[in-house]
Amino acid sequence: MDIEARPPQTTQQYVLEQLRRAILTGQLAPGSAIRQDALAEQLGVSRVPIREALKILEGEGQVIYRPRRGYMVAELALEDFLEVYRIRQILEEEAVRRAIERITDEDIQRLQDAHADVVAAGQAGEIIAMAAANRRFHFTLIDAAGMPRLRRFLSILWDASDVYRSLYYSEESNRERVEREHQGIIDAVRARDAEDLIRRLGEHRAGTVATFREFMARQDN
Repeated sequence: MDIEARPPQTTQQYVLEQLRRAILTGQLAPGSAIRQDALAEQLGVSRVPIREALKILEGEGQVIYRPRRGYMVAELALEDFLEVYRIRQILEEEAVRRAIERITDEDIQRLQDAHADVVAAGQAGEIIAMAAANRRFHFTLIDAAGMPRLRRFLSILWDASDVYRSLYYSEESNRERVEREHQGIIDAVRARDAEDLIRRLGEHRAGTVATFREFMARQDN
């Protein structure tokens, strides 16, 4: 696992950040075992912060614990993945209908700023930075709805599929597609057109689903 220089933060935060990075970039692939002793040695920490970080990731659905086998990176069956995205669709449509009535010029600027960061990271091939900016982009819309419970539910759903984010962003064509689709989403928000926004978000999600279907088909062959 590639390790970044340790920033000024708690040991648990550092370990959690490194594990998230490894999962997001595919260094720890879906279904792969997580060896706590090896991780502790690589990161130069004890097993305590490793266990604490794994419990946080388990709560988010990014890793799972198997008795006598230990922790492994979560993997979703196609049916599970489609269920996550179907529930996301339902909740996100509710959020954006509410958000479009409340969104401010400052929110739109934050949306534009996040989009600029997505573009810059995508062009540089920086998957982690792109994923972080992409999440900030989408949750700017969700936050504008002013529905904190719905936001928490959506955050859990996003966490559950993060292990596959690198599959989508690893392809340059997909990164370019994200850039185009985000601009369309911004245009719909500026126009305060809820139906167009919902349509564009649906097309945006569909691209990820199609990529995952292709990945699962390759795994089965």
